[in-house]
Amino acid sequence: MGHAETYAEYMPIKLKIGLRHPDAVVETSSLSSVTPPDVWYKTSISEETIDNGWLSALQLEAITYAAQQHETFLPNGDRAGFLIGDGAGVGKGRTIAGIIYENYLLSRKRALWFSVSNDLKYDAERDLRDIGAKNILVHSLNKFKYGKISSKHNGSVKKGVIFATYSSLIGESQSGGKYKTRLKQLLHWCGDDFDGVIVFDECHKAKNLCPVGSSKPTKTGLAVLELQNKLPKARVVYASATGASEPRNMAYMNRLGIWGEGTPFREFSDFIQAVERRGVGAMEIVAMDMKLRGMYIARQLSFTGVTFKIEEVLLSQSYVKMYNKAVKLWVIARERFQQAADLIDAEQRMKKSMWGQFWSAHQRFFKYLCIASKVKRVVQLAREEIKNGKCVVIGLQSTGEARTLEALEEGGGELNDFVSTAKGVLQSLIEKHFPAPDRKKLYSLLGIDLTAPSNNSSPRDSPCKENKIKKRKGEEITREAKKARKVGGLTGSSSDDSGSESDASDNEESDYESSKNMSSGDDDDFNPFRDESSEDDENDPWLIRKDHKKNKEKKKKKSIDPDSIQSALLASGLGSKRPSFSSTPVISPAPNSTPANSNTNSNNSLITSQDAVERAQQMKKDLLDKLEKLAEDLPPNTLDELIDELGGPENVAEMTGRKGRVVSNDDGSISYESRSELDVPVEILNITEKQRFMDGDKNIAIISEAASSGISLQADRRAKNQRRRVHMTLELPWSADRAIQQFGRTHRSNQVTAPEYVFLISELAGEQRFASIVAKRLESLGALTHGDRRATESRDLSRFNFDNKYGRNALEIVMKSIVNLDSPMVSPPPDYPGEFFKDVRQGLIGVGLINVEDRSGILTLDKDYNNIGKFLNRILGMEVHQQNALFQYFADTLTAVVQNAKKNGRYDMGILDLGSGDEKVRKSDVKKFLTPGYSTSGHVELYTISVERGMSWEEATKIWAELTGPDDGFYLSLQIRNNKKTAILVKEVNPKKKLFLVYRPNTGKQLKLEIYADLKKKYKKVVSDDALMHWLDQYNSSADTCTHAYWRGNCKKASLGLVCEIGLRCRTYYVLCGSVLSVWTKVEGVLASVSGTNVKMQIVRLRTEDGQRIVGLIIPANCVSPLVNLLSTSDQSQQLAVQQKQLWQQHHPQSITNLSNA
Repeated sequence: MGHAETYAEYMPIKLKIGLRHPDAVVETSSLSSVTPPDVWYKTSISEETIDNGWLSALQLEAITYAAQQHETFLPNGDRAGFLIGDGAGVGKGRTIAGIIYENYLLSRKRALWFSVSNDLKYDAERDLRDIGAKNILVHSLNKFKYGKISSKHNGSVKKGVIFATYSSLIGESQSGGKYKTRLKQLLHWCGDDFDGVIVFDECHKAKNLCPVGSSKPTKTGLAVLELQNKLPKARVVYASATGASEPRNMAYMNRLGIWGEGTPFREFSDFIQAVERRGVGAMEIVAMDMKLRGMYIARQLSFTGVTFKIEEVLLSQSYVKMYNKAVKLWVIARERFQQAADLIDAEQRMKKSMWGQFWSAHQRFFKYLCIASKVKRVVQLAREEIKNGKCVVIGLQSTGEARTLEALEEGGGELNDFVSTAKGVLQSLIEKHFPAPDRKKLYSLLGIDLTAPSNNSSPRDSPCKENKIKKRKGEEITREAKKARKVGGLTGSSSDDSGSESDASDNEESDYESSKNMSSGDDDDFNPFRDESSEDDENDPWLIRKDHKKNKEKKKKKSIDPDSIQSALLASGLGSKRPSFSSTPVISPAPNSTPANSNTNSNNSLITSQDAVERAQQMKKDLLDKLEKLAEDLPPNTLDELIDELGGPENVAEMTGRKGRVVSNDDGSISYESRSELDVPVEILNITEKQRFMDGDKNIAIISEAASSGISLQADRRAKNQRRRVHMTLELPWSADRAIQQFGRTHRSNQVTAPEYVFLISELAGEQRFASIVAKRLESLGALTHGDRRATESRDLSRFNFDNKYGRNALEIVMKSIVNLDSPMVSPPPDYPGEFFKDVRQGLIGVGLINVEDRSGILTLDKDYNNIGKFLNRILGMEVHQQNALFQYFADTLTAVVQNAKKNGRYDMGILDLGSGDEKVRKSDVKKFLTPGYSTSGHVELYTISVERGMSWEEATKIWAELTGPDDGFYLSLQIRNNKKTAILVKEVNPKKKLFLVYRPNTGKQLKLEIYADLKKKYKKVVSDDALMHWLDQYNSSADTCTHAYWRGNCKKASLGLVCEIGLRCRTYYVLCGSVLSVWTKVEGVLASVSGTNVKMQIVRLRTEDGQRIVGLIIPANCVSPLVNLLSTSDQSQQLAVQQKQLWQQHHPQSITNLSNA
């Protein structure tokens, strides 16, 4: 059975207006098997727009369904919402513009449009213009003063679209104004009974409303929810390419009516538990159910014509040497941090924040090193492609700007070489977070005025003075720290994002992600300066406008003063100017300093073990010296080096979130310059650069994650530059979804040529695995690799996805076997020089995944040692040959774990495909039940399906007659079991590699191709008459006898009275389809009572012989009768309800009109 995640060509079914979309569009096959509801809504959009093709048929379909869904109400009285799940490049922007236009024509003239970055406002204006709605104006929320939007000094805006970013939604006024917050201001503008459109575009960015674990929901998420709750009549549209793939990201989509009053799930948390417990398939069911009810639509641009190749970058000897040196330095650093923290005996809270910082820096450092190894190759490739008349787009994740600024500041604005980002990461970690206290910081904390009067007024220092005096310190300080955090204007509770790794399970990723998301799009009222890679607020000029004083002081604090004070360690927790931390150490005043004399007395009373502190400072100095030594070899900032090598800023269009860059001048000197130009304000710099690329002034574009959302760089028919795009990625994102999002920049509708993708991978831990995940995903969307499409290989996507329960299970076995808690499942890589387990154990201690108990020396595992993300990030900090061997060992273990699961029949394959190959699928019975649906009465169907997959002798001889190869034909097994031999039919499919396709009488065509040598070992070729008897024998018995009984004469399972289906030719399945969500809890109840709670819901896709497609849940045979009983009772009550409704309508004829609108 193939588990190919296949896609089907998409055309609107129920709606016949509009012209074709300019490009081919596909839909996942499970979605294409359900039909959306009938259309009764008639749009008001003008004929002109439709006939000119300004909105294609696809876009009109989405607009119509959205408007139709908006006419219905949920049981709790809110208006129903609509989710657009279209992928990049289908034209979500125009669809949304169309929805706003449609409502504008119906005199709902106010709309809100939320997105991730302010640059997209220009796109919104363009989309509205393109569909002929140029009279609808778009206003930026952050340009308004905090007063009435419709008042004079805000330009009396009475109608139109207000465009805002999610982060500006939580903006608060610093100076006052009529409304303190943006949210209040918007609510006032909309009015209480607002029934216009609210669009949440790219809405997966408002995630973390329902975070993993104990962390609190982010402010953004809460604001999005509040906005919806305060305006129950608003027409809400959610738009997100990854909308329904991540159930957690659906938390704030409460207008879909999947959970809440009148549905099987009371709360979102009930829904998420039900879905996550049941594996991959459950999410597909949810998506299908939403499409059935007419509230979801999801199409993707087909990737036909796109080609991609994987470029392997070999690591040079010198690079490996440098990498291993860096690894050693980090191992030493980890030990020193540990020792120093013990020396000055830091408290738990501070340690936690210190380690959080340490590991997030560790991860960034090695990510930068990985990327740097590829720069030379990228430059070569880019030059070649440009010679060949193409143009190049290079995708980066982060720019490393903060490090550049730190180096600048140290050098007093002078630079003598490109700045090494990697070095900067480690350096700022040691300087800011090494637990060696520093006296001046402490004094300023105590409010002793050593330097200048400016000390106390820095908002982050003064609160601590009072805290010294108050006894309720803890809460006081935390509250203050929260305030401090607001100053940074970071989104919501940034502490959730910025990642002391120990918090959330996906934090490794989120720490990396959040640091990117804080870039241009994610800052209060657009901060063009926030750089992606850093959470350090020092260099953020945006902060300066809020408190200048802090900055003056910072200069003075740089020097380290040895006679320091014990409790100054709070300086490293509190005084560290890092608002992104909420874990603030609690300060306990020394016993003899009473509030009254704390000022005079503190000098003598707080001084403790002088030498401990001095030793800590010595360590700090040593580490910095070691770093200086290593720094000569560390690679420079990738982005600057790339731009320099590719011919400087005049040839390269840079679309990133940073505000300056380092360039080399003609005379060879290096200087730092601002990115902004004379006539171009910084806000639209990226847009200008994009235009230059699209006009062909520059043939190379570099985009960072920050700028990439929503920018279109395809070879557009409307653009001057129509060269073929070559999109190179230096670092692949973790998830295939995010990668597709990034490729969506160059592959969009209306292009002359499809792009080529090049993945650059180095031979470091498992980068090849990431590449193959993404490659599989692209293939399933129809892209081609260079060269041949591999001959009928089974495209099993799950093979490469290791962040699932099998991956975690395998990782657990690997880690336990390394510390001898468990025996290894597979043998370590044979080509490893040295003792594998011993070396890897040392390596893992070095990256903190294994802890050594101080006294006993016993090894213990880190508390979330089976977190895949953490593992993959941390092992980058091991020496090259070690990490590769360890990764190999992990991969082998994973394969073994999956094999075992398959053997025991416990493997969750995601989705089964039946009837895709040569199986014959027949419906033998259908039962229909009405279910409580909210708009129309939904129904579910229980199909009884019989699937036959064998191959009769007649079919076999037909194929045999067409065979031509020298080795093709019937074979018999050499081995005789239970007096029987196996007959097979063999056909050569790949003469070069001698690969053969095998047909068997009981299971038909086999997925796995066999090598000739293997066939020779087990089978010998015979003439057809010899095979006939054996073939028929197995064919006939396999109708009802399993393989075990056939070959061994008995079957363990059958003797226990269980059903064994191994090798059966005919199987029966019971499939429940239709709106399964509405009876989900009932199904759950039945399954749980009969077969325990953790049975996976197996989703199956069928194609019957008459071409009907069915997708649904497989119901185990022993659950069928109790389920039927349950459903038929709910069916009867539902029919009664429907009859009553009809009766009521007959008695109240005037209400029919109301009902159809309601």
